[in-house]
Amino acid sequence: MANILILMTYEESIEFLFNSLPVFQNIGPGAYKPGLDTSRRLAAIFGNPERKYPCIHVAGTNGKGSTAHSLAAILQSAGYRVGLYTSPHIFDFRERIRVNGEMILREAVVEFVERWTHVVQSCPAISPSFFELTSTLAFDYFRACGVDVAVIETGLGGRLDSTNIITPVLSVITNISLDHTALLGDTLSSIAYEKAGIIKAGIPVVVGERHSETENVFVDKARETGSLLVFAKPLKCETRSDGNHYPLTPFGHVRGELTGEYQVKNAATVFEAVLQLRVLGWDIPDRAVREGMADVIGLTHLFGRWSRIADAPVTVVDTGHNCGGWEYIVRQIAATRQSPKALVVGFVADKDLTVVLSLIATLGPEVRLFFSTPSVQRGLPASVLAEKAACHGLHGSVVDDVNVAVAEARASVGPDGFVLVAGSNFLIADLKL
Repeated sequence: MANILILMTYEESIEFLFNSLPVFQNIGPGAYKPGLDTSRRLAAIFGNPERKYPCIHVAGTNGKGSTAHSLAAILQSAGYRVGLYTSPHIFDFRERIRVNGEMILREAVVEFVERWTHVVQSCPAISPSFFELTSTLAFDYFRACGVDVAVIETGLGGRLDSTNIITPVLSVITNISLDHTALLGDTLSSIAYEKAGIIKAGIPVVVGERHSETENVFVDKARETGSLLVFAKPLKCETRSDGNHYPLTPFGHVRGELTGEYQVKNAATVFEAVLQLRVLGWDIPDRAVREGMADVIGLTHLFGRWSRIADAPVTVVDTGHNCGGWEYIVRQIAATRQSPKALVVGFVADKDLTVVLSLIATLGPEVRLFFSTPSVQRGLPASVLAEKAACHGLHGSVVDDVNVAVAEARASVGPDGFVLVAGSNFLIADLKL
């Protein structure tokens, strides 16, 4: 790393990143800067670090985080030194940038911000967003750490996403659902077009799900770029005596650590990606697939995907924040054996909740509801959420603080019940675990 006098503390560096640059979690769409010019200029300033190692690029509406973490865990189990860049973080900014599961060093964050403050003095015209600068930080850190491969998750969309300056060895698109419609379009095909923008000339691409409205978008883009297009094959599962679903895979018996109905589809995407990497010459033995899938949380520290945080009553958190995610969540709640059940929810104000609230309404009045407020600028007040929910026949308790809401929900269902805390990442970030 560059030899630069460091004057900032880590806390000052983080404050600079969050308060001196447009941040999506604070102001929403206003922080979104479509286009790659700034990202390319930033990369060039720092010596194009993203070109120094092979990358796997992961996009999609839902499941891209789980897929990225799973691929990283498998590659790490295969003996590779793996960089992993995901967003948003939940508790700590450094969750976004990991090498073999370990968060970026505080000193590395400080040093990068110091270098940037020196750079910006000579390049005052360049004005990156939080995500553009953070992506450059990730690329630079992976180079400094000498990774063998980096798994890069897009932030928003794909075609104009800051991460799309990379030329990966493999592109992965998990699925398409309606989310961020103000920025990406209000139809599945328009959103698919944005996600398909990560497909590069001659680079194979794995798409996790077929859909009549989006399939041709990917077919046309792959034909245009001369890229091999592979749709993941749906997994067949068997249910064993322990009640768990075990997928039948090309890698033998795989026990996935990540739970939740939607993880079966994510697993199918991951397995197809591994098969394509093998075709490209990557050494990924069956053992590494089994070990990686069985220890995703231990290897990469993924959190918030149907994560169990307490017992008696069983308490689970999930970062489902759009209609695609909630289609699976409501089915998982309905299939949960514990009873009675309670749901603690909170969202950001710029999210269209019409479909989400309609899905929650299918659970019926027996599921007790608690409305909370994520403590970010964009947080939708719990009282407003309750008003929106009432339009769908949903009624519950308004408890702004999610920790108080969880305590009340747990008390209401008793030790034999079930509580799910779900919605915005920022709601989950407020939990005191």
